[in-house]
Amino acid sequence: MQGTKRIVFLGLMISYSLVLHLIENILPGLHFIAPGAKLGLANIITLYLLYRTSKKDAFLVLVLRILLGSFFGGSLSALLYSLFGGIFSFIAMALTRKLERFQVGILGVSVVGALSFNIGQLIVAGLVIQNMSIAVYFPIMAYVSLGTGTFIGFVVCFLTDRSNYRESMGA
Repeated sequence: MQGTKRIVFLGLMISYSLVLHLIENILPGLHFIAPGAKLGLANIITLYLLYRTSKKDAFLVLVLRILLGSFFGGSLSALLYSLFGGIFSFIAMALTRKLERFQVGILGVSVVGALSFNIGQLIVAGLVIQNMSIAVYFPIMAYVSLGTGTFIGFVVCFLTDRSNYRESMGA
């Protein structure tokens, strides 16, 4: 995809991820499982782009969504946690995506991304409070990540299957 068509497509993807981010902020979180836990709906777009376009496009949309989402309704600390967690997660997903020969698949990449996002956030939290004992919270976060990563992975599997079907039908 080149030129204007690519710019429009990426603009739409940024918009979609921002809408999902805003919807998630309206919905009640998963606080009954763990404080601060969320589904990570905007990650649907990042993972979808990682499979349907290039790493470069997926990374661009991820960073712009985090920056714009923080600008529209976040704080500096939220930006710091989201940006570091998002980049950490993206790197882990991109590396895991290369393990195709081991049949990791979209679900596996999604779960790795969710776990890595939480690891990134814990690293930032440890640096901010200057105490890495916050890592004791990881088992709870990992438990939630398995569920949310699986959910996001299923959604992206559905989306990629639908887009493959539409392309095969000439739409």
